[in-house]
Amino acid sequence: MKIFLRVLLIAIFLGLVAYSFYFLYSKNKQEPIVYETQTAITTDIIKKTVATGSVVPREEIDIKPQVSGIIDELYVEAGEMIEKDALIAKVKVIPNMVSLNNAENRVNTAKLRLDNAKRDYDRNKKLFDDGVIALAEYQQFELAYGNAQEEMDAANNNLQIVKEGATKKAGASSNTLIRSTVSGMVLDVPVKLGNQVIESNTFNEGTTIASVADMGEMIFEGKIDESEVGKIKEGMDLMLTIGAIEGATFEAKLEYISPKGVEENGAIQFEIKAQVQLKEDNFIRAGYSANAAIVLDKREQVLAINERLLQFDPETQGTYVEVEIGDQVYERRDVKTGLSDGINVEILSGLTLEDKIKVPSLR
Repeated sequence: MKIFLRVLLIAIFLGLVAYSFYFLYSKNKQEPIVYETQTAITTDIIKKTVATGSVVPREEIDIKPQVSGIIDELYVEAGEMIEKDALIAKVKVIPNMVSLNNAENRVNTAKLRLDNAKRDYDRNKKLFDDGVIALAEYQQFELAYGNAQEEMDAANNNLQIVKEGATKKAGASSNTLIRSTVSGMVLDVPVKLGNQVIESNTFNEGTTIASVADMGEMIFEGKIDESEVGKIKEGMDLMLTIGAIEGATFEAKLEYISPKGVEENGAIQFEIKAQVQLKEDNFIRAGYSANAAIVLDKREQVLAINERLLQFDPETQGTYVEVEIGDQVYERRDVKTGLSDGINVEILSGLTLEDKIKVPSLR
């Protein structure tokens, strides 16, 4: 019995040892890695940088009054197309009391002088007609009477200007009638009836009555980082995407790069401007936000591969790929690369469209 138990225990021990070896062997055994492959493609490769900004009219004109007063009438609304010299608004002048009082005093004084000059003129004209006085003496009274009439007219005109901002003789050229200085679309009318406005003068830029712009000539205004500004130059092509117009891209031509940068959020930004080529079926409103992709370099229909297929040799400082020559059998193939867009890279030599390229494992 003791012998049987001893044999049984030995058998159990040997079985456990055998199972442990088998378990450890199975645990450490690695399955063979099956690599995926890809082939080269023919595609366009565009290297670009992106600038953010907005699309605005090239020329936006603010129409300002030449007299101060209150908006009495408005003749346009935002969105209307108007021609040059079109009537925009009428300003009612609120006279200054000191100026008004001086103008009225001037009229009264001029009237007294005119009445006195007329009496002298009438009296001396009768004497001249009777041959009592000479022509030279009569002409002095005639001249004084004429001057008094001119002074009276000037005083009345001055009073009318103080009260109404213009004289009746001015007609359509009255300063109280605000007219557009350009043709285009009315973008904004920031004033309302009854608003007080200030004239444009040396000390004040004046109140804007309306903003008018030619919507047929738009430009992109944006900012680009200092790390990219050295790679661009005037005349480069831009591909413009506008957030408000889905699925549409617009071509633009870079025409201005600011010579001075401005610090924004800790980075130096340079202003750029580009002329936008408009499309008939898309109306671009002023102020649309946009992104401009500036084409730094471009290759059309070239042989290319995904950049992750490339491998780097630290010894030769060269690049290579592994090409399949049999079932999961690969050989090294040195390649010469060209332009890259960050995803695909141009292959100048070393590969064909038929080559199957090993996708390196990320493990």
